[in-house]
Amino acid sequence: MPIPAVTAAASLTPVALERARRRSRWTLAAGVAVGSTGHIAAVTVATIVAADLLGEQALAGLPGATVVLGAALGATLLSNIMAKTTRRRGITLGYSMGVAGAFIATLAVILRSFPLLLVGTLLIGFGSASNQLARYAAADMVPMHRRASAIGTVVWGGTVGSVVGPTLVPVASGMAAGVGLPPLAGPYLVPVLFVGAAALLSFLFLRPDPYALADETDADARLAAAASSDAITPVMEVLRRPGVMAALATLVVSQFVMTLIMTMTPLHMTSHHHSLADVGIVLSGHTLGMYAFSPLSGWLSDRFGRTRTIFLGAAVLMISGVLAAVAPPDGGVMLLVAMFLLGVGWSFGYVAGSAMLSDGLEVHERTRIQGVADSLIWSAAAGASLGSGLIVAVAGYAALGILAVGLVAIAAAVVQHNARLAAAS
Repeated sequence: MPIPAVTAAASLTPVALERARRRSRWTLAAGVAVGSTGHIAAVTVATIVAADLLGEQALAGLPGATVVLGAALGATLLSNIMAKTTRRRGITLGYSMGVAGAFIATLAVILRSFPLLLVGTLLIGFGSASNQLARYAAADMVPMHRRASAIGTVVWGGTVGSVVGPTLVPVASGMAAGVGLPPLAGPYLVPVLFVGAAALLSFLFLRPDPYALADETDADARLAAAASSDAITPVMEVLRRPGVMAALATLVVSQFVMTLIMTMTPLHMTSHHHSLADVGIVLSGHTLGMYAFSPLSGWLSDRFGRTRTIFLGAAVLMISGVLAAVAPPDGGVMLLVAMFLLGVGWSFGYVAGSAMLSDGLEVHERTRIQGVADSLIWSAAAGASLGSGLIVAVAGYAALGILAVGLVAIAAAVVQHNARLAAAS
């Protein structure tokens, strides 16, 4: 697989190089901010739209599953494009496909076509893949001891989406109704504007490309790897490394339990007579917990270590699962607290796990393996999204929280075991 050459870093003065890196990091964060705004507005109504089109709840999680499946496919496709060309091209393409998906989803609501909705939500997932892959681009531009903080800064951009995205749902619904469209078509027009802005930002301002602004040590290693015919290690061999395995367990399970609970929360609330505004408040609290604390997650990870931060996140996730299980259906405050903690626990695991993954990879392996890892993450989350509706239909909403606690405990044991193996090696 070709590896893009590093040229810009060598041609810039130290001051100009640092300025270019800072501009790229903030461009990535801004793209995540506006991209997540559109994405969160769309997924907020996914289960509600599905139940409306199908007339039942059992398969209401399917559009959420296709969004996540699109993110999984996008992670692999876009990472391959990045490895062969540039980070900028891959990120811009993913956002552009997300805009196309939002148009299709809007049309699906108007035509009341559930299959068309699935096509649109699948493509919306590609925009989400760009949002997530941006964190790795930021990590490449700093040395290892600052890597988690760089990831946390980019993830923090999602704070904007966490606050603004859900609140745009009732506004967009009202505007759609005002022009004669189905109210639920409005939220799918939000990503057309915001994810489109992310694509434009990435296309215009990720210059020089993040590859060309890599940390000096990484830049030298990338060039050396490009000159070596033995640079490519089999994927399965890389994934079996203790540090990589621990990172994957953290990332997959954190995303799985978060998706499992959040997919059905909007429908659970509306089924118990909460308004769309109430749903928006709870989802805003959840996504605020996910993104607003990501700089803290990065600082903790760099200061106290990846493994300790992962264990902290696991504890918070288990507390949130218990609260979600015992929260009364009409008790919005307890559910709000549970969803907020679910976001905070995810943030600790996601940022520390992403940094641990990058730490466990050679530079020339990163783009390829990061794409594989994100594909695994989102594939697992797609299963969680699809299965959440079936679990609720059979055992009720509380079962989601109980299952989440058990899965997080298993993941924590895997991390502990692999951390010991890594320390012994």
